Amino acid sequence: MGFLQDKRFLIIGIASNRSIAWGVAEAMHREGAELALTYQTEKLKKRVDDAAEKFSASIVAPLDVTDDQQIADLFETIEKEWGYLDGIVHAVGFAPRDHLEGSYLDNLTRDGFALAHDISSYSFSALAKAGRKLMQGRNASLVTMSYLGAVRTVPNYNVMGVAKASLEASVRYLAESLGPEGIRVNGISAGPIRTLAASGIKDFKGMLDEAEKKNPLRRNVNIAEVGNATAFICSDLASGITGDILYVDSGYHILGMA
Repeated sequence: MGFLQDKRFLIIGIASNRSIAWGVAEAMHREGAELALTYQTEKLKKRVDDAAEKFSASIVAPLDVTDDQQIADLFETIEKEWGYLDGIVHAVGFAPRDHLEGSYLDNLTRDGFALAHDISSYSFSALAKAGRKLMQGRNASLVTMSYLGAVRTVPNYNVMGVAKASLEASVRYLAESLGPEGIRVNGISAGPIRTLAASGIKDFKGMLDEAEKKNPLRRNVNIAEVGNATAFICSDLASGITGDILYVDSGYHILGMA
């Protein structure tokens, strides 16, 4: 019996079988969880349907995290089908491509800044608020995906780093807000992984190479390792952990002169 047996989780952010969210779904399914998955567009629906088949997900629903009505519809579907929820995994992030190259101010715009924060940060709190009723009193767990760029400057990461800093602050405020209801909130700060989202960052391969050369393990992490850590932190094995950011980056974050 897996350590997530008889628990039900919503996972948001599968875009392909290289997505961090795919690794999370794989780990959670292995540990016995029942899953609900979402897709952003019809173009991505086939990939999420494939994931749903592989991981026996019982709910597949559309979700644009910038649309409050779609968020409300999603949780209405979950309430109707399941009646409750044991947690949400948020693996969503976006910034305009031109904002992810050069210096921070080079291509920064008000609209780009707002969009990056809306999708990458606010959506986590919006999902927490909409799903709150279904998770109350269940020792539920919310987890989001961050990156070292939230607390360190990283070349080309720019506005996404600022959005991730906002996201990590949200983890702390949500943990304090939802803790009395038995709901834990944490973040996973993963090392660089070649995903569809990461491909939009200029010279991302350079980030991969640099991390691999310098981190203590001398290798980069993969989606399975991030998935395993996420499954753990969502489980009752991590019942005393909330408001924290767990680094899964081969130790790169500990270096003083990387």
